[in-house]
Amino acid sequence: MNVSDALLQLAAAVAAGKVTASAAENITDWLTEPRYDEYAPQVIEHIADEKWQVLDDVFWTVIPFGTGGRRGKMYPIGSNAINDRTIGESAQGLANYVKETVGGNLLSCAIAYDTRHRSEHFARLCAEIMVASGFKVYFLRGYRSTPELSFLVRYKHCSCGIMVTASHNPPSDNAVKVYWSTGGQVLPPHDAGIIERVMNCQEIVRANFDEALAAGKIVPCEEEVDAAFIDAVLTQAWPGPRKIKMIYSPLHGVGASAVMPVLERDGFEDVELFALHAEPNGDFPNVPGHVSNPENPRVFDSIIARAKEIGGDLCIATDPDCDRLGLAAPLSFKPGAAWATLSGNQIGALLVDFVLENAKAAGRLTPQSFVVQTLVTTQLVRRIADSYGVRTIGDLLVGFKWIAGAIDEFGPDHFLFGTEESHGYMAGTYARDKDGAVAAMLAGELAAKLKASGQTLHEKLDALFWQHGAHAERTVSVLMPGSEGMMQMMEVMAMFRAAPPDEIGGMAVRQIRDYEQLTITPRGGLGEPLAGPNGDLVILDLAVDGNYVACRPSGTEPKIKFYMFTFEPAEQLANLDATRAALEQRLDRMEADLWKFAGV
Repeated sequence: MNVSDALLQLAAAVAAGKVTASAAENITDWLTEPRYDEYAPQVIEHIADEKWQVLDDVFWTVIPFGTGGRRGKMYPIGSNAINDRTIGESAQGLANYVKETVGGNLLSCAIAYDTRHRSEHFARLCAEIMVASGFKVYFLRGYRSTPELSFLVRYKHCSCGIMVTASHNPPSDNAVKVYWSTGGQVLPPHDAGIIERVMNCQEIVRANFDEALAAGKIVPCEEEVDAAFIDAVLTQAWPGPRKIKMIYSPLHGVGASAVMPVLERDGFEDVELFALHAEPNGDFPNVPGHVSNPENPRVFDSIIARAKEIGGDLCIATDPDCDRLGLAAPLSFKPGAAWATLSGNQIGALLVDFVLENAKAAGRLTPQSFVVQTLVTTQLVRRIADSYGVRTIGDLLVGFKWIAGAIDEFGPDHFLFGTEESHGYMAGTYARDKDGAVAAMLAGELAAKLKASGQTLHEKLDALFWQHGAHAERTVSVLMPGSEGMMQMMEVMAMFRAAPPDEIGGMAVRQIRDYEQLTITPRGGLGEPLAGPNGDLVILDLAVDGNYVACRPSGTEPKIKFYMFTFEPAEQLANLDATRAALEQRLDRMEADLWKFAGV
């Protein structure tokens, strides 16, 4: 089959409804434009074999930059897949934009990669492209964490950075996260500028990696940067007890390169690297569903079993690129006590309180001090900050890049802590991204301090509830892959905007906050301007204060997310166990109503 025959067969497939028009347009480009010449034979082969669903999925759109960069399923061809072409376009587009925007003769780029399949290959490809564009590349050989890459950008004063990782996605996926000279992920207007260069990338120019290495244009720097990074993390340590037995799992990712040395240097002498998850492995064996996401309580089942076996006090896990952290702890220190994981919101609240308590004792709190969270993070964080007289910057879209941006906007000297509901935490200003290593260190310090007084993390959380009110949150993600899934996501979001349910969880919907249209509309009333960030997020405020739901499409994965928030004020608490059970039942009803309304 030649190109002409392939185009005829493609047109017939579109007419028969086997391929969407948008996919056909992108397929045509890959068959006819010179920049895709090396991929055309594979595209023709797929058409000859009538692999229409595959072709539609990998071509129906051009894979976008989202809240965490450009991420998706790996496939050798396709504008909507991760492959040499889409990764190459990303690096070339970044190089072109930085050269045009920053200019000068001293451009440099930091590059690192995680344990995923083809991560090293993509990292070397990016390095070759950046060198060919005139950049000096600081390269971390071996598996390193995303926060260390963010640190490297700042440490070497790089113009930009590239991290090859798909975070906690399935083994099929990979991605590039693109960083600006701040060490933070790219923000407007630079994101739009890079995307424009990526979309219009014609030629990808590469140097030879080994030749560039020999010429000093690619500089391996892992030994120097590892030491400096660990030193930087340790600047966020607080004095106190360190007598605690911890089990740490990197979930087959890079985390052992950062978490283990940090904990050791911070004085923790009893930390076990969980053997079942210790091997760097992009297939993520021994993890439920082969998805290494510390947000999923099931990943802790085997870790908790080991903790019970050896008399452990705390279980810690980080995702494959070590920028997210999960925790599990016993409910009490009574013999045979049950264990439970903590949600991302609960961990964030505990760490915020711990940092603010220590900062207050050290005399470091001022009226300018602030913590940062997003619009879908628990309001317990804000209430804790209020009690310390600290500002909360919380009117932010989902994505840690917005938290990083707020640090620079409101003053790094006054920044105390950043947190988001999806298990991302940050202290200090050595980087501009969430860091599993610093979060693990602070969690260990907090747990050791609590143990010295006979209290577990769960019991400390109860104490915060008694002081600030009981909070319960739940996040539900619904996978909607492919072009059909994207249409379904758009329909769900449109329904939430135009015709939300009358009530959710037995509570009337009081008003609609639409951050895409920037309107706030009372139920049955007229919309008024909404002051806030502009993005695809809808929040439904319910009649009972402190209870609301949010809905947004993921910026990095083919899924839609529902966030549910419940609250009972401290002055109305009598029996915390009963209140907690009632809030969980309320969340159950809210979730059932959301499923029913969305039809998914």
